[in-house]
Amino acid sequence: MSRMLETSARLLRLLSLLQQRRDWSGPQLAERLDVTVRTVRRDVERLRDLGYPVHATTGNAGGYRLGAGAVMPPLLLDDEEAVAVAVGLRTAAGGTVAGIEETSLRALTKLEQVLPPRLRHRVSALNAVTVTTHRPKATVAAELLSTVAAACRDSLRLRVDYRSHDGTPTTRSIEPHRLVHAAGRWYLVAFDLDRAGWRTFRVDRLRPWTPAGPRFTPREPPADDVGGYASWELGVGRYRFQARFTMYAPAQRVAEKVPADAGVIQAVDDHTCVLLAGSNSLDGLALHVTLLGFDFTVDEPPELVERFRVVHERIGRALLPPAGS
Repeated sequence: MSRMLETSARLLRLLSLLQQRRDWSGPQLAERLDVTVRTVRRDVERLRDLGYPVHATTGNAGGYRLGAGAVMPPLLLDDEEAVAVAVGLRTAAGGTVAGIEETSLRALTKLEQVLPPRLRHRVSALNAVTVTTHRPKATVAAELLSTVAAACRDSLRLRVDYRSHDGTPTTRSIEPHRLVHAAGRWYLVAFDLDRAGWRTFRVDRLRPWTPAGPRFTPREPPADDVGGYASWELGVGRYRFQARFTMYAPAQRVAEKVPADAGVIQAVDDHTCVLLAGSNSLDGLALHVTLLGFDFTVDEPPELVERFRVVHERIGRALLPPAGS
């Protein structure tokens, strides 16, 4: 019995190692498990008998890789991974991807049933004190999201029907680059072949033609920080006026009041940050930043500085007592 338990424990550890990275050589696994290469080969055969698709690679030392099987075998998760998966499933159950809510709840129920008490308590505590303040602005079908994600991963061109902000339908040929999740919506950063430039598309407004393709050679991305680029396009670049403000408050506090699609925040130090925001109206910009509730300085554009000066004078006159009183 002791020998059987020892072998079972070693198999679990071997499986855990195979899940941690793509390729292992036989000697590497033998060293980590403190056994011989021959024992590793026997243990790999045992895993295969249990349904785990462990592939052998050729070479002087030989190697092993855990592949994808027809039936998903049990996963081994450490404490932090198990909590992260549970929290992620809970979030997905009420998230922005349509059609996976019920599936996420089923998976979460299965996971919570096998969590040890110490981890179940951590997950329950987190759920008990977490409040969702808003529903997602737009949901995306899981199939649509996976289709776009696969095109990004495999560098496949997409022909899509797209509906613009004002409802105008267009057909576009694009080279998808990255998906971005911001402010309760999914966006696709892609190179628009019809307009010869980078664009940010709302995923819930596009419908890909099938099949995707052909393959393309990925272009230099529009920025190293694609998420920051998308935030700029959504919250600043698409508007007639772009403004820069110095905010006399920590970046984190300002970010709590400025969604990702309403501006870009850049920390300066622990007490100051820069807010980049856009609008088609100077008055709208002035009202937006004023109502955030922080002290600030208007850096640019000059016409917005002048607009604030006019508003300041008007407010000053409004505070004066009526003439003749």
